Amino acid sequence: MSQAPHSATVDRYLQAIYCIQGEGEVARPGRLAYWLEVSAPTVSDALQRMQRDGWLVIAKDRSVTLTPAGQELATRVIWKHRVLERWLTDVLGFNWADADEEAEQIALAMSDAVVERIDASMDSPATCPHGNVIPGRVSPYGDLCSLADVSDGEDVVVRRISEVAEHEARVLLGALAQYDIKEGTALKVLDANLEGGAVSVKVNSETVTLTHEAVSVMWVETN
Repeated sequence: MSQAPHSATVDRYLQAIYCIQGEGEVARPGRLAYWLEVSAPTVSDALQRMQRDGWLVIAKDRSVTLTPAGQELATRVIWKHRVLERWLTDVLGFNWADADEEAEQIALAMSDAVVERIDASMDSPATCPHGNVIPGRVSPYGDLCSLADVSDGEDVVVRRISEVAEHEARVLLGALAQYDIKEGTALKVLDANLEGGAVSVKVNSETVTLTHEAVSVMWVETN
């Protein structure tokens, strides 16, 4: 069967499914509706069309998996988005929260050939600004653990902010930026057992309390 042309909507759905699965979750219509901020019927209709066109398969339990063609296109969409995020932050000076939104917009207008030139001009970075590996690149860090699982007194380095924060909690990205917490920031865990799952850390000689929502999407490397 010849592959159907893909639209911006198809790209968005494939990107969402790829990212949800990348966080170890199962992609289902309800999860996608929340992620994409659309209604459940809209998601159901879109998924049915995408299954018809060969991008994905919907199982009896309503879980969604990508076909080889869907996986290939999703990987390309993610590659493009993450390269553009890196360019927007490192070259144009956008903060990482705004860069995610801007990358969504300009990706539609930029050809792969242009993005490949941009990528090469930055010496093909390994990760996006949030530390998520760009497809086809080798991870620059070792084994990671959630900041929520780190004990008192441990020294850690922030290596990755979950895709959930990128797409569902952009306000959280802005809050972390205010504390000057980003990929590569060193933290010392002072108290990992605060009420509500919050964690107290020292960053740049300042004591900061991070909410459970924040620490649950932050992945760190222990020293």
